[in-house]
Amino acid sequence: MNPITKIILASQSPRRKQLLEWAEVPFEIIVQSTDESYPDNLPVDEIAIHIARNKALAIVQTRQPTIPILAADTIVVLNKQIIGKPKDRADAIAILTQLSAQKHTVITGVVILHNGKEIAFADATDVEFHALSTEQIEFYVDKYQPYDKAGSYAIQEWIGVVGIKSVNGDFYNVMGLPVSRVVQALLQC
Repeated sequence: MNPITKIILASQSPRRKQLLEWAEVPFEIIVQSTDESYPDNLPVDEIAIHIARNKALAIVQTRQPTIPILAADTIVVLNKQIIGKPKDRADAIAILTQLSAQKHTVITGVVILHNGKEIAFADATDVEFHALSTEQIEFYVDKYQPYDKAGSYAIQEWIGVVGIKSVNGDFYNVMGLPVSRVVQALLQC
């Protein structure tokens, strides 16, 4: 029996939805549009938490729910530079070209708000790509159109299967939610 009661997922990400379903966490999706900017002086490991907190607070301000709110945000960091979602096809190709044969870090910030209390953490996973050819990158971008994904890729898609050399950390974090850590945090609510 799952001891976690229903939560609010403050995300439209199909991957976060799928991961919570796999973990058998009951949830409903409620999303408020939020500003995803952050202060320039914020340390890299706090950026995703900052954005996730804003997503969760937007729900509190409009709904004032009595059940836990789970919000998350994922960023990709290469050489201390944050790589967001691509603007278009050319940007996606350029981002994947940068990631080719490189190690980068995927950081997911998680915020859970419930009854005035906050649980916040960030999980980091190092990912290394094999060298990718221009043809591989263009094939992936044209077929999978990763325009809604930080770093222009989804690890569970073709590029992850054939292009990733190693993953050091939580695989599911790269998908968008360190789900086992989230479940442990929800058990504390």
